[in-house]
Amino acid sequence: MWIITSYMKNEIKMFEFDTEAEAKEAFPKVKGSKYLSQIIYYNDVV
Repeated sequence: MWIITSYMKNEIKMFEFDTEAEAKEAFPKVKGSKYLSQIIYYNDVV
């Protein structure tokens, strides 16, 4: 799972994506200060 976290005008928004490609495609379209994170759960197969 991939998450884009955005901060703009005292508001935090999080957008969730299933694949890295989807997240990277959406990243330039998200406004504000932002970062992209990969979420790995303990029981996920990597």
